[in-house]
Amino acid sequence: MTTMLPGAPKGNSLSDQSYFRKGKSIAQTGRSKLQNQRATLNHQILKAMRMRAGAENLLRATSNNKVREQVLLELSFVNSNLQLLKEELETLNISVEVYQHTEQASNIPLIPLGLKETKDVDFTTAFKDFILEHYSEDGSDYENELADLMDLRQACRTPSRDESGVELLVNYLHQLAFLENRFFPPSRHLGILFTWYDSFTGVPVSQPNISLEKASILFNIAAVYSQIGTRCNRQTKTGLEEAVNAFQKSAGVLQYLKENFTHTPSYDMSPAMLAALIKMLLAEAQECYFEKMILPGIHNEFFTLVKMAQESAKVSEIYMQVFNAMNQAPIKENVPYSWSIMVQVKAEHYKALAHYFVAILLIDHQLTLRDDEDKQEKAVSQLYDHMPEGLKALTILRDKQQRTQLGKAHLCKTKCSHEEAIRLSNLCSKLRNIDMLQEILSAFHKRSQLKYSQHEKDDDFLNLISAPDIVSKSEFKAECIAPQLTQVKVIDLFHRLREGMKEGDYIVSVAGSDTKWLNASGIMNLIKDVGEEGIDIKVVSIQESTSSVYNKSATYYAGMQKTYSLVCLAMDDDKNHKTKKDTKKISFLSWGFKNRQKAASTLCLPSAAAGKPATDKLFPSLYANGGDSAMY
Repeated sequence: MTTMLPGAPKGNSLSDQSYFRKGKSIAQTGRSKLQNQRATLNHQILKAMRMRAGAENLLRATSNNKVREQVLLELSFVNSNLQLLKEELETLNISVEVYQHTEQASNIPLIPLGLKETKDVDFTTAFKDFILEHYSEDGSDYENELADLMDLRQACRTPSRDESGVELLVNYLHQLAFLENRFFPPSRHLGILFTWYDSFTGVPVSQPNISLEKASILFNIAAVYSQIGTRCNRQTKTGLEEAVNAFQKSAGVLQYLKENFTHTPSYDMSPAMLAALIKMLLAEAQECYFEKMILPGIHNEFFTLVKMAQESAKVSEIYMQVFNAMNQAPIKENVPYSWSIMVQVKAEHYKALAHYFVAILLIDHQLTLRDDEDKQEKAVSQLYDHMPEGLKALTILRDKQQRTQLGKAHLCKTKCSHEEAIRLSNLCSKLRNIDMLQEILSAFHKRSQLKYSQHEKDDDFLNLISAPDIVSKSEFKAECIAPQLTQVKVIDLFHRLREGMKEGDYIVSVAGSDTKWLNASGIMNLIKDVGEEGIDIKVVSIQESTSSVYNKSATYYAGMQKTYSLVCLAMDDDKNHKTKKDTKKISFLSWGFKNRQKAASTLCLPSAAAGKPATDKLFPSLYANGGDSAMY
């Protein structure tokens, strides 16, 4: 268990406690510099989108032909500028060298997820007003807690690329769960607007719903895990094992996000996009596992080569599935083009390796009396889903000429796949500039050419054998690792709001005894003989339900590829509030069942509870979906 705070805080604030580990300065690392550039681009994109929205409005409003011509010219300029900004953002997304380990000179780069950027949020005024109105306390007494909250949120914008960075984000995620229960009743809107930028397009999304904040933090937890994976030293067994684990954890967080947050307004967190990203992260985990297998070197032994061929084919197969997912609309229009090309390059590269291993086991090995003929026959037959026409596994093993011809056919496929990988990488300007990638692809291609030239003959054009595809098989399957969010212990920043009672509170427990069904005299009998040591009383404060659900979502989102315009989705109108009658407070007993109104936007973890007991609890369950009571 990881503890963020050694003990329960005392006094009026947590300001003097080592409450959270701050992120690194935005100018300290190359990764942070990229994130700083991403933030700048996001602001430029937002400004350009506002200009476009204004021009579109003017175009619809005017009938003057001269003005329309000028507006159309302006729109053309803005569209071109937005396209350039998108290309700059894609360049940042493919700047994979910055995220790799410094000693990795012989590995194809891995793709990390970039952190989502956000705008500053000021909780001060809204929270102070709510504290005074609902808790009947002076909001000024909680200035230190508010400062701690805003410092924590600011630190989450630049988390360190290690477990402490993950803990920082999970810490804030827990605080959001506390805040939702304490300050975000389903019956009103506090005037706090959360804005987050799409990780791929830079398009801003703004909502008053704290669910957007939670979902974005979860996405960034997954991003940090992916960056931890790319940072691991892939020249060591331990480093590769850590990379496999990190990518599976990253995929697990995205899977949790996909299952618990539906209809997210930001496309980078849509179910289709998350599904594609999960596939990519699991493919990278499978790739790292394969690299761990070949790290000590590959023995030029028959069954070892069979195993390596099928393991490599498995990596290729998974990456091709990733490419197919990324090539579907509308994912294709939003995912970086360089990413889809990179996964296709990897699919071809590992396909080439699979054919190369089979070629070596056929050409370099001949069946001898000491070999287990039946075992080798079975291994060869399981390499293919069908044998080449007119050939049988045992015949190939026994006949040196057929064996060599089939091996050369596999070398031909090896060369073709390597050439295709190089061709694809040259199609993308971003990949052409990754020297490490180009050097690796070129080296493997030259190796296959050299091997083929050693066995090339003048009559090779008469060889009509076509090497069949290799059946993929692996002893390891990369799977999502569910996030262990509850392992990080935190203390509610606003825990002091639970202390004491006020008029209107309901006493639900005295000294551990359930009092929900007792009358006033029964409760007094339990507390009248209290000594100097005191007694524990649990109370529930009922939130006001006099106002209707404020449904104006103020969601800004636009499809960047096609229209790239600013759209505001208003789900309700303020005029409905004027005719809404005030409702009486409902009783505590019916609160948990009859007042579960959902907010206007995406619901997520956990559902907002209406009541607030006066007893401390380290953190609410992030997996809860609304219990049977109104308590924490």
